Amino acid sequence: MKKVVIIGAGPAGLTAAYELLQKEPGIDLTIIEQDKQVGGLAKTVEYKGNRIDIGGHRFFSKSDKVMDWWMNFFRIDDFPDNGELKYQGEKRSIKAQQAGNTGVDNNAVMLIRKRSSRILFKKKLFEYPIKLSFSTFRKFGFSLTIRVLLSYLKQRINFFPKKIVTLEDFLIRRFGRSLYYRFFKTYTEKVWGKPCSEISYEWGAQRIRGVSLRKIAKNYFKQIIKRKPDIRQKDKETSLVEYFMYPRLGPGHMWEQVALQVTERGCKIQMNERIKHISSENGKVNFVETIHTGTGNTQRYEANTLFSSMAVKDLVACINKKAPDPIMGVAAGLEYRSFITVGILVNRLQMNEIAKDTWLYIQEPDVKIGRLQIFNNWSPWLVADESKFWLGAEYFCSSGEAFWQMDEGAIRQLAIAELEQIGIIRAADVEDSVVVKEPMAYPGYFGSYSRFAEVKSYLDSIPNLYPIGRNGMHKYNNQDHSMLTAMEAVDLFLSGQTNKSSLWDINTEEEYHEQK
Repeated sequence: MKKVVIIGAGPAGLTAAYELLQKEPGIDLTIIEQDKQVGGLAKTVEYKGNRIDIGGHRFFSKSDKVMDWWMNFFRIDDFPDNGELKYQGEKRSIKAQQAGNTGVDNNAVMLIRKRSSRILFKKKLFEYPIKLSFSTFRKFGFSLTIRVLLSYLKQRINFFPKKIVTLEDFLIRRFGRSLYYRFFKTYTEKVWGKPCSEISYEWGAQRIRGVSLRKIAKNYFKQIIKRKPDIRQKDKETSLVEYFMYPRLGPGHMWEQVALQVTERGCKIQMNERIKHISSENGKVNFVETIHTGTGNTQRYEANTLFSSMAVKDLVACINKKAPDPIMGVAAGLEYRSFITVGILVNRLQMNEIAKDTWLYIQEPDVKIGRLQIFNNWSPWLVADESKFWLGAEYFCSSGEAFWQMDEGAIRQLAIAELEQIGIIRAADVEDSVVVKEPMAYPGYFGSYSRFAEVKSYLDSIPNLYPIGRNGMHKYNNQDHSMLTAMEAVDLFLSGQTNKSSLWDINTEEEYHEQK
């Protein structure tokens, strides 16, 4: 009998479980998750009735397969007739909606949200992606507008362009040096903790490969022509989409529903268990040993197939038939960025202009905060009292650095002080705050990453091991990309194929793998 173990109950792991049970019902399937709740990076953390989305998860994909997959679990709201979306005041009594509907999850609803994200730069708000509009040029001023345009044109007509090696090269080529220094450099270096000149261009090639000033201008003029919105938006680059779906109770609710369905079909989900050891005999995985994060008890799970979304660095270290020393060295040298969200509940905003924004990129160099979520505008159901504003101040760091280890009270105080410094709130208006930490949230494109191909080749040499997801492939994937890697891995496994190149191809080309 096939005994399959999946490491991780995030989007990749749960998608793999659901797909396996759909295509081969009755399979012996176990998911091992070290956290106390499912969802991975897409979980939703609850605090006193307020919900925190770790990083902000837009439910949008160019893959029809993924879009249909989501809609299979959640029903979708229609677009409002006037095209305008409500923010405050759209919340309804959940108890009233559930009355007389025993066993029906009336919150399994996808809201349609209109994207509103901006850049805060020198206490001025700019649309993101940058719009070539009168408002933008007015804020730039005549002199800066000319410099931005000339800088961009210089890159377009450069007959001897510099080879693109670093992220800085990539961004300058795409947007021009002037715009890069004002609207990309500060935020990107906050995220990664390194100069853009030390980061591989591959991050930009994955995350914003289809975005350029030309496409931004084209998208702007398309918006002038009013058309009925289409949630699939296949003609748009992912970074330019106007609308996205969003679960009423946050992204974690989606993955809680998936977890419920797979357990009902026989999958066992083992929570609070960390991978201690992966046994490999004759070049194949044959069992996994875990340790409970609370009790310290160990457990062994037989496995003739392993799907892994755990960090590659840890995966290689856990395999008992050790990889060659060079591979072990490269894996150990992979770096990650961790993520801290400070949830802040306030009575009012000082900067009222952002009351309808979903998130802000903070390009102010004199504060550490990188991004600000306004959870009310993702879904009013994320906020216990809709008359308040529930904010998520986001910080990027490494797990070993001083900021990560700082006392949580001091982190809360810093976040509140910085938001006051840049004019977002007044400290006197803060009612409550909480710190949520997520280690190893972003795989880094630096450190030993330049030799990652060696690790990938080693993992591929283990025929019954399928790396999936963001950390499982050390690839800065979106949620939908992680799901696609799981779907592809399941298909490879069920078809008996050992060539995994198609798995690694997802999110490396101009179009998603699913569309080719």
